[in-house]
Amino acid sequence: MRIRLPLRPYLVFARYTRALTLGIRGVVLDEGDRRVLLVRHTYVEGWHFPGGAVEPRETAHEALARELDEEGGIALTGGAELFGLYLNRRYSQRDHVAVFVCRQWRQDHPPKVPNLEIEDVRFFDVADLPRGTTEATQRRLAEILRGEVRSADW
Repeated sequence: MRIRLPLRPYLVFARYTRALTLGIRGVVLDEGDRRVLLVRHTYVEGWHFPGGAVEPRETAHEALARELDEEGGIALTGGAELFGLYLNRRYSQRDHVAVFVCRQWRQDHPPKVPNLEIEDVRFFDVADLPRGTTEATQRRLAEILRGEVRSADW
């Protein structure tokens, strides 16, 4: 005889014991992939792609659109391609980052920086990234633009 656990209590238990976190990053490239949008936050070192956490009841695409607007004044005008899903072991064994490539966009308003979260945001030539660009950011650009082997880790 097989014992079956009630589904709802199991799902509640699993939520608290197996929860994972999901963040998003947008690789905003201009025409011809010559420049990329990078952000320098006030609370962490280095230059990063714009992005952040996916909030409860928010899809990854909704989070991407919100973060691009908040951090760079960017509005998507077409689809963003899900490039990869990475495990970010640096923060947790359950933290994942979804990376989207954004080539169809417009900048509706200039970013309001500096502010409490963002110290600086601007476009950089992909061949001349600023000092302090994080290793993860550089690796993702190499994967996207040069076809280097994709890593499973952030």
